[in-house]
Amino acid sequence: MKKLYIPISLMLVVILIPSCRQNETAESSAEELPPIVISSVTVTNPVNDNMSEIIELNAVSTFLLKSFIKATTNGYLQSANIHMGQLVHKGELLFSIKTKEAQSLGNLVNQIDSNLHFEGVLHINAPGSGYITQLNYQAGDYVQDGETLATITDNKSFVFLLNVPYELKPYIAANKNIQLLLPDSTVLNGVIEAGMPMVSNIAQTQDYIIRVPIDKLIPENIIAKVTLVKSSRNNIMSLPKSAVLSDETQSQFWIMQLISDSTAVKVPVTKGIEIKDRVEITSPILLVTDRILLTGNYGLPDTASVTIIPIEK
Repeated sequence: MKKLYIPISLMLVVILIPSCRQNETAESSAEELPPIVISSVTVTNPVNDNMSEIIELNAVSTFLLKSFIKATTNGYLQSANIHMGQLVHKGELLFSIKTKEAQSLGNLVNQIDSNLHFEGVLHINAPGSGYITQLNYQAGDYVQDGETLATITDNKSFVFLLNVPYELKPYIAANKNIQLLLPDSTVLNGVIEAGMPMVSNIAQTQDYIIRVPIDKLIPENIIAKVTLVKSSRNNIMSLPKSAVLSDETQSQFWIMQLISDSTAVKVPVTKGIEIKDRVEITSPILLVTDRILLTGNYGLPDTASVTIIPIEK
């Protein structure tokens, strides 16, 4: 039998061809793998705290009672000792009226008998303390009996009127004692009393009277901020709002939680009450040691590679 001799060069070619093909396949697979994206994130921890859900409403200062100062006879105003916006006190002289008869006959009577001292001047005093909010006449004007000379507020009737949407009426009973924040940052303690027996036909709001201690004079029509508590929860876990993500319909919520220093996973959550920039997490149960992504969390997949950066202060 004849022996078959295969050249060494041919054997090398046969051996090298599969090896080259394997190298090409490995290089092709490496090119097809997507690059690993590592997101820079900041981290926060859940906080165990007490939270209250609140409503902020407006209250307007006003005087419920106003007195109308009227002329008591026909005559001429000899003096008007007041001006608009002036604070007057009970018993203070406001007007002096000289009767029409005294104006025409007074000098003649005094000339006949100087001992009579006929003046015919009537004095009108303030019936109570308050501000002059309307002034219709000045000295020298002729007035008729019963005409309104001025309007004065009754300081004892000073209150704030709280404008409450009717659907929020159930929360009034639990908020009898409240605080009012004035535009100059002054805080007043007040007590909510009965509501007015009427509702706005357009806005469907009802006014409630708030009594405040008057240790200083407050002008009318000041708008104060009033906070009512809707509900209060103690010992709850909360997160900043930016740590809680949602879908477009706001029906599903989740957080991105670190399971290691470089990996974060998506965790569905159920929200509770929200106060300013905090959100209660009712489920799952979080621990204060859990690490939750605060920024850089938007758009991350279920399992994401991350790198933690410090929060700028």
